[in-house]
Amino acid sequence: MMKKSTGAISAIDAISANRKMPMNQNVAPLAAAMKAYAASGAIAFHTPGHKQGLGAHPMLKNLITDEGLSEEVSIMYELDDPFHPTGCIKEAEALAAELYGADGAQFMVNGTTGAIHAMMLAALHDGDAVIVPRNAHRSIFAGLVLTGAVPVYVAPVFDERVGAMMGMTTKSVAEAAGRHGDARAVVAVYPTYYGVTYDLEGIAEIAHAHDMALLVDEAHGAHLKFSRKLPDDALALGADLVAMSTHKLLGSMTQTSMLMRRGERISREDVRRASAIVASTSPNYLLMASLDIARYQMATEGEARVERAVRLSNWAREEINKIDGLWCFGARDIESDGATGLDAAKLTVQTIGVGYSGAEAEKILRREYGFECELCDAYNVMFIISMADTEEIVTKLVDGLRDFAARFGREPMKRLRASMPPMITMRMTPREAYFAPRERMALDDAVGRVSAEEVAFYPPGIPAIVPGEEITRDVIEYLRTMAARGLHVSGIDDTTLETIKVIKQE
Repeated sequence: MMKKSTGAISAIDAISANRKMPMNQNVAPLAAAMKAYAASGAIAFHTPGHKQGLGAHPMLKNLITDEGLSEEVSIMYELDDPFHPTGCIKEAEALAAELYGADGAQFMVNGTTGAIHAMMLAALHDGDAVIVPRNAHRSIFAGLVLTGAVPVYVAPVFDERVGAMMGMTTKSVAEAAGRHGDARAVVAVYPTYYGVTYDLEGIAEIAHAHDMALLVDEAHGAHLKFSRKLPDDALALGADLVAMSTHKLLGSMTQTSMLMRRGERISREDVRRASAIVASTSPNYLLMASLDIARYQMATEGEARVERAVRLSNWAREEINKIDGLWCFGARDIESDGATGLDAAKLTVQTIGVGYSGAEAEKILRREYGFECELCDAYNVMFIISMADTEEIVTKLVDGLRDFAARFGREPMKRLRASMPPMITMRMTPREAYFAPRERMALDDAVGRVSAEEVAFYPPGIPAIVPGEEITRDVIEYLRTMAARGLHVSGIDDTTLETIKVIKQE
């Protein structure tokens, strides 16, 4: 059941009157305005160059359709201005804000990465301390470069059995806030890439008690709002700004996200101003319309669709756990200070019991069964069950995993250390390291030097080391171990891990 109900009144009337009245969620104002403009017969003497499909190559027409190209236009008064919205975009964003219980929403078309950068620019100044989990996505580390903020790292709980990071604890955040009372914000990743939730409400209380904002990367939580069987979403738990990947588990197009604001700690003006710095001045209206349509879909069908996904996921988890050698953890398996719940839509299947690392299993599942998983790591493959999936599709997944274990199963693998290295010494801020002179050297000779590169395994895109941190023997051994397991190396120029760029010594 959706956790907030909606009523019926003209959305634009509610905006203009600035009343706390329910809006009509059964409309898609931006999508409707684009359709009306395309049907108006206006002769295009403006960008884009294909002129509403007139000059589009047949391959592009097949890709996007004639109707889509006719609506693929640029900023003009009839379609509102995303940087200073007063019409259909303002209405569409207000509908999204109401649906999620926010005080404001902003459509973003440069991904949740762009939303995270805007969120951090709106909340942080050069030199500000900010509490950051060490398992943050690489976009947050890039946000530190953009803002000049100084990270105070918190180590999340590592679950040895799962082989993955869980969440931050209230104790670790409270300790960091006590040591750095001047910090301006706490950043949280909620839920984690693996769907794990933790005591975000308690973290919000700690942050606000120290006059800090809570900034949440909710890339994998846009669907949480629509089922009582799922953990609460970040806004409901006290977040001030939330970067939400509408495309990841809902129905908008890839590269689209929403930036939600709640409360008065960070102003609407600051969010708009920050967004303008990282956004394209030629935003794609098809992408923005897909956000409007995705919001409309969730307002009208979201509860039923997400409830189905939860039911199918729970059934699949039970069936997978009946297969010898495979294990799919549930909420009860991970109860700890760093894990209070689980998004059922994430099925993390451990494959070392049938003799394969996650990376090895992923290749077999893709080649033999046509399954494209979301993530693989040293121990696991992970599948997302979204509001789009059906019983037939999920049954095919379970049957395929059963056949995989029977056909390809071998002696279980020995567990290797899958945890990231202990907290690393930060010798320079990410921004200082970004602009510092650098040189290349052999990775094995780089112990004690300061990294000038980020090294991550993608997905999930959590850096093992970021620019400004000291390279240790533990880091090098971790990188070698994960690469040997077949994980995809990202962020570093030399993906063979033979060399690395370091900060030049004076």
